[in-house]
Amino acid sequence: MQNNIGQVLRDLSEQQYVATNEIATVMFLAEKLGKPVLAEGPAGVGKTELAKAWSGVTGKRLIRLQCYEGLDESKALYEWEYAKQMLYTQLLRDKLSQLLADAQSLTAAADRLSQEEDVFFSERFLLARPLLQAITADEPVVLLIDEIDRADAEFEAFLLEVLSDFQVTVPEIGTIKAKHQPIVVLTSNNTRELSEALKRRCLYLFIDYPNSETETNIVRMRVPELNAKLAQQAVEIVQGLREMDLKKHPSVSETIDWARALVMLNADNLDKETLETTLTVLLKHENDVQKAKRALAGGGRQHPVERDPRSGSQNRGNVRRFGDWNN
Repeated sequence: MQNNIGQVLRDLSEQQYVATNEIATVMFLAEKLGKPVLAEGPAGVGKTELAKAWSGVTGKRLIRLQCYEGLDESKALYEWEYAKQMLYTQLLRDKLSQLLADAQSLTAAADRLSQEEDVFFSERFLLARPLLQAITADEPVVLLIDEIDRADAEFEAFLLEVLSDFQVTVPEIGTIKAKHQPIVVLTSNNTRELSEALKRRCLYLFIDYPNSETETNIVRMRVPELNAKLAQQAVEIVQGLREMDLKKHPSVSETIDWARALVMLNADNLDKETLETTLTVLLKHENDVQKAKRALAGGGRQHPVERDPRSGSQNRGNVRRFGDWNN
């Protein structure tokens, strides 16, 4: 049991998750208040990893619902195993023949079958999807609803009912209430605006790209084989790339991938050649790669300043770092 924020920070660190005080506070309150957490922010900054880490901290099983366009109740909640029902019908064919043997009409036969329908629409034929799994679990679980912004607004509306009462209604069976209320973590990459109704039911958390010190700590924790100097250099490069006007900025997960790649290449220093040949681990669009290479070729102070049109800011300090590795 986490009794204070400091304990939460230490516990998350043991799960190799470097949390801020804000993250630790929100997770502490979510556990105490039984409220869902809505974590928004750029892709790859650790929102999904937070749910996984919290599962490890609390010792609760993680159940994950990956959202996508077109996701509906049958994929998220439950569906009937029709093939299993048909097989069961075949196995009971003789019994059904006896049951219907003296039926005088099709109507009478149908009436008799309807009296037995509970046999075919029972929990033995119910295939539980993630939401129902979380509600019917025999022990408390962590429910991760990942990338809720990818799902349709209709599914989001359906989800409100589940998050309000933690119960679902199966028409053929009735209402199924949660045995234990799960800790729910919803993540969003901000591809669309979520409803105020959903936000109102959650504790809100925005997870942004970390600062240089925090990201260095993350790299050192996740890739301990990388020497401290190279880890710091790699993070400085990534931080500089994020301040450029790129189509897609490198995520924290890509920083970790890059650090692991440098270990695999036995790199002991970030020279120009190593940087140029591994840029695609960080950048996934050719225009971004070429823009970064031009910044590298410019060599520090001689390089023209990259401007971010959204902020109008000048990134002199970060661009200068590219030239440092040539010295």
